[in-house]
Amino acid sequence: MKIRATGRSGLRRSRLAAVVGAVALVSGVVAGTVQAAPVTTTPSTTAPSTSAAPPAAKPAGQALTEQDLVDTINADGKAKAVAESGSASGSSSGSASSSASDTVGYGPEMTAWTAAYVHGLSNPNVAPPGTNDWKCKPTAAHPRPVIAVHGTFLSAYNTYAYMSKPIKDAGFCVFTFNYGKSDLLQGGGIGALLPGTYGTGDIPTSAKQLGIFVDRVLAATGASKVDLIGHSQGGSMSSYYTKYENGASKVQNLIALGATFHGTDLDGIAGLGRAINNIGIDVLGIAQLLVGQSGIQQTIGSDFIKKLNANGDTVSGIEYTVIGTRNDEITTPWDSTFLKAGPGATVHNITLQDGCGDDGSDHLTMMYSPRALSIVLRALDPAANPNLKCTFNPWLIGGGGRL
Repeated sequence: MKIRATGRSGLRRSRLAAVVGAVALVSGVVAGTVQAAPVTTTPSTTAPSTSAAPPAAKPAGQALTEQDLVDTINADGKAKAVAESGSASGSSSGSASSSASDTVGYGPEMTAWTAAYVHGLSNPNVAPPGTNDWKCKPTAAHPRPVIAVHGTFLSAYNTYAYMSKPIKDAGFCVFTFNYGKSDLLQGGGIGALLPGTYGTGDIPTSAKQLGIFVDRVLAATGASKVDLIGHSQGGSMSSYYTKYENGASKVQNLIALGATFHGTDLDGIAGLGRAINNIGIDVLGIAQLLVGQSGIQQTIGSDFIKKLNANGDTVSGIEYTVIGTRNDEITTPWDSTFLKAGPGATVHNITLQDGCGDDGSDHLTMMYSPRALSIVLRALDPAANPNLKCTFNPWLIGGGGRL
């Protein structure tokens, strides 16, 4: 068994990552005492609900139909649980139960992930600014709506509070939702106890939820395709959607930031755990109590990762822009996020620090990096956004090019 050496910098990042987790837990406890910025409570104009009544409960072991999944995402913004039989890939425990929901109201634009995260603790269902205008119609210049997909333990708001409005201001119709809500008993892990924590449920089930949302957006806008932006799990789950949920014909661009396309070893910890698991000691089942089903599924060598890449990294007809940061402490090795183009696909693998050593963004703050935003805008509309920005962006606590 080979264990990758991380060196002092890797150990330091791992320890700081642990501190981030501890801060998050403490923030959850004291969320009620934090005075957050006010929420715009006027609900966004939503697409018509596909069903006014909640779905009937399925007998144990019976598979969900597409209509059942449609019924779980309603315009009133209330999540209704989706139950499905089966266990999470890569783990010996946990069901595939999770739910998806629309956002309710809007949160303020933010330039730092930490501020957005704290705001989201008190306002777990708000949308990032500039999104979910269901009356928005694509133009000839920007014919495809953009769907922003968050990652594990995150939400639409705390992931896109910085990027969403500039994308909207650039002339795009931008949509987002919260997916993969799974509580502790459903296998979502301890982190699922925090408000505004999504993306913890079974990833293939989340891909079905994304498929339903894509269809809603296409129906509302009249477009034939969408562009997807996915952070972390949002990238790998979006890729799964294109491969196994008939999404390939509905997606033109897939833009990923820190995506777990090939899994993560979490600086060697996950790889060691899987090696122990493979000799018959179920440490991954225990670990799932901490990181949830989706966390286990994103480790290197999981059944999910094997299936995701079984027929190559890409799908014909899709253009991929993949952004990685050398400071990523979650998706590791950091360059494992990059893809190899298969037949009929185009891949642009971009390291955030190439040509911009001042950008210190890590896994979370890359979503608050002016350079990352400029790369996303160029991928969406190269002619209008040919130049990339380069500004200082601190690791962990920074965003918007400043502390």
